[in-house]
Amino acid sequence: MIDVNAAFTRITGYSRLEAIGKNPRILKSGRQDHAFYSNLWRDLTDKGHWNGEIWNRNKDGQSFAELLTISAVRDASGKTMQYVGLFSDITAIKEHQKQLEHIAHFDALTNLPNRLLLADRLQQGLTQADRRGQVLAVAYLDLDGFKLINDRHGHDVGDQFLIALALRMKQTLREGDTLSRLGGDEFVAVMIDLEAPSACEPMLTRMLLAAAQPVQVGEITLAVSASLGVTFYPQKQSIDADHLLRQADQAMYQAKVAGKNRYQIFDAEQDSSRRVHNESLDRIRQGLFQNEFVLYFQPKVNMRSGQVIGAEALIRWQHPERGLLAPGLFLPEIEDHPLAISVGEWVLNTALLQIQDWHAAGLDLAVSVNVGARQLQQPDFCDRLQAILKAHPQVNPACLELEILETSALEDIAKASRLIEACSELGVSFALDDFGTGYSSLTYLKRLRVGMLKIDQSFVHDMLQDPDDLAILEGVIGLARAFKRQVIAEGVETIEHGSLLMQLGCDLAQGYGIARPMPADQLPLWTATWKPDPSWSDLPWLGGENE
Repeated sequence: MIDVNAAFTRITGYSRLEAIGKNPRILKSGRQDHAFYSNLWRDLTDKGHWNGEIWNRNKDGQSFAELLTISAVRDASGKTMQYVGLFSDITAIKEHQKQLEHIAHFDALTNLPNRLLLADRLQQGLTQADRRGQVLAVAYLDLDGFKLINDRHGHDVGDQFLIALALRMKQTLREGDTLSRLGGDEFVAVMIDLEAPSACEPMLTRMLLAAAQPVQVGEITLAVSASLGVTFYPQKQSIDADHLLRQADQAMYQAKVAGKNRYQIFDAEQDSSRRVHNESLDRIRQGLFQNEFVLYFQPKVNMRSGQVIGAEALIRWQHPERGLLAPGLFLPEIEDHPLAISVGEWVLNTALLQIQDWHAAGLDLAVSVNVGARQLQQPDFCDRLQAILKAHPQVNPACLELEILETSALEDIAKASRLIEACSELGVSFALDDFGTGYSSLTYLKRLRVGMLKIDQSFVHDMLQDPDDLAILEGVIGLARAFKRQVIAEGVETIEHGSLLMQLGCDLAQGYGIARPMPADQLPLWTATWKPDPSWSDLPWLGGENE
């Protein structure tokens, strides 16, 4: 720094003599990552100016927000000689805005979402469930015996108890789910992205256990239980958010009548769901033993060059009575069951055998395999993968790509990062599936060593009509380019989908508009004869990581 004014001294605490000669990094707060500063300097180099909001730190170590504009000062030949920075302190504005937003949407005692924010998230969840064809659960929770705590120990103790219990119950849910406090000792949980109603049962059990554990408030040990009522969306009849809450509330009272410390499902048909689930598990186990499962393969292509870059292995059940079953009809049943590991390892072994057979026939093709959360979370996953690879020594591990769901990776980002690093040492690669459907962040994208981002088909499907989905696609493709990741779009159903994706900078794709999943013996001929649509060759090239 060669000169500063009095306002600089007032805001930063550094006098003019202290600042001159120092690097502006003395103000760095650490809140912005390397990518932020890379983009800043790129704008300065390319455009000669940058403006935006940034957090810095004053001489006393306190962070402050500033609205900053940096401009390059150039000589007659255009060479940059210095930079001039002009900034205003907007900390008070940012903090006030944050406080107002928090007060409006969060419970003052427990810091959980309040009724207003619950209504917003529940409505978003209903819309998302309709779009993805998935199930949403609403659980209404009321504490058993909390009134006695207030009567015996006073409201201050009762408040401390609620704060501790709210935090504990929130930790039992997944990222993306919502736990809110309606008031008193009543809470509502909204659980999204469920493949089937039974998928929420482990979370309901964890919530009950969390509510029943003792809480220490000062020298007093307090304990209650909870009653839960649960309902699901969609239903046979049209239903809105308020009606769902009333259903869950009614089921909660049924749980209290039945003896408390339990959950009750609103729909009477759901009472038999656990029996049906156990029967389904037995039948799936039998099908695995009797070799009733098969793999279909959906090609993945470069739409611009016409190259077939690989295929995704997709399990099907050749059921003796019901015919060929799609995975959505049986995989949700085993998602939270050890049987998911057995099925997952069968897919890996079968995919490697198929790679070996194709290689012997002259077709070298990489295959991607979906790895479920249950399988991925096994402590010995990497060791088991290594054993499977060793059982197929003729297959190059580089021909195998493991697709993991974004939501699975986010459950424990540090563990997922270590696992991916360890498995990458074996030679396999990773892709992050359904990217954009979770709380995507630059932090975990930076930490996870995945070579491919897979855009969820829900965004691709509506990209031609929905500007929000189109904006998400542009953002994901931009992230991939910034982090030097490849990006592939699934769910490409039409020539128009492919054309727009290519114009956005995404050349890799799969979907019904290219090819439906097919048996393994059909793929060699398809690979040899497939050609991209002629109109794709005329599209402008935008560069990026897929070239």
